Amino acid sequence: MRHPDIVVGTDGSDPSRTAVRWAAAEARRHDTPLKIVTAYTWNGPAEALGGVADLPDVVAQQFDRMATAAADEARALEPGIEVSSTAVIGDPASALLRASRTAAMLVVGNRGRGGFASLLLGSVSQQVATHASGPVVVVRGRRETPSGPIVVGVDGSASAQRALALGFDQAQRRGCGLLAVRSYPVPMPPYGPDMPLLLYDQDAAARDTARDLDTILTPWHDKYPAVRVKTLIEPGSPAKNLIDASRDAAMVIVGSRGHGALIGGLLGSAGQQLLHHADCPVMIVHPEQP
Repeated sequence: MRHPDIVVGTDGSDPSRTAVRWAAAEARRHDTPLKIVTAYTWNGPAEALGGVADLPDVVAQQFDRMATAAADEARALEPGIEVSSTAVIGDPASALLRASRTAAMLVVGNRGRGGFASLLLGSVSQQVATHASGPVVVVRGRRETPSGPIVVGVDGSASAQRALALGFDQAQRRGCGLLAVRSYPVPMPPYGPDMPLLLYDQDAAARDTARDLDTILTPWHDKYPAVRVKTLIEPGSPAKNLIDASRDAAMVIVGSRGHGALIGGLLGSAGQQLLHHADCPVMIVHPEQP
């Protein structure tokens, strides 16, 4: 059973502090509690791994203070929201994945203390975005989110429908527009002198794609009449088109698996590339758990 809490992971790094600030604003928009989680490992004696109580006080207190400081910052930024914090011993990715099983949303920064400065996406963020049970937001790109649209990648899959549901909800809460992005493939030209010419009408492909997108969006127009909706129909790579759209967006939302993903893949190519290269926070929408 899911609870309304928004859970955010922090390790005290600048990207994770940015994630806490983003999550605090999100908790205010949703009028929902915010839970801050700090998880850590400790390379002490084996007999001390039974729990936080067995650790030297200075170690446990350090991480407790980190979680408390993050909670204090969240309250200062968004007075009135309900905030709790906890520091737990264990693998950070595993702790956050457990939290995602019941959270309404899980928020992480794009990189923590464990990553090299040159890396675009930290290993914890990657694992959480790939394996979480519910919606995950990786806060990356611009430090301050502009008043741009919510961008949603739409490919007709069930995962994209869930992304649209959250995208319209986000746009309504923020009072901003929604940009639905749909890509269509352009076939590779034939290779070799004896290959027949490929008959392909790109204008017709664009019209067919636009018609399909209009059909998908119609029920959402009816449900959210106040949300201003625009569409972007582009040939080529969905990931490139979404990354381009992210430059002016408040957030990009995609399903964890689209029609282009390998069967059994946990995170499609577009989602992977957005997590590395988008210029704004990215929400990955995972399938509903039974």
